[in-house]
Amino acid sequence: MSDDASLDPPEAVARVVRGTPTPEELAAAIVVVGEAYARERADATAPEATARSSWELTARGLRAPLNRDAGWRGFTG
Repeated sequence: MSDDASLDPPEAVARVVRGTPTPEELAAAIVVVGEAYARERADATAPEATARSSWELTARGLRAPLNRDAGWRGFTG
């Protein structure tokens, strides 16, 4: 079995449970559901993570910002 088979879209199965849609209405419903499935599948795919450069791997993080509300902590001058 080749890997190309996994790229094929799944076979569409539709079952009408109420009413008698015309072929045009059934085709429109299948297109809408298929488009929603394709959009959901595209949104569910995680983006490729970009590789970090050597500079990013070795660079230290920035220090935490100063807490200006803490005051001088007992400095008497």
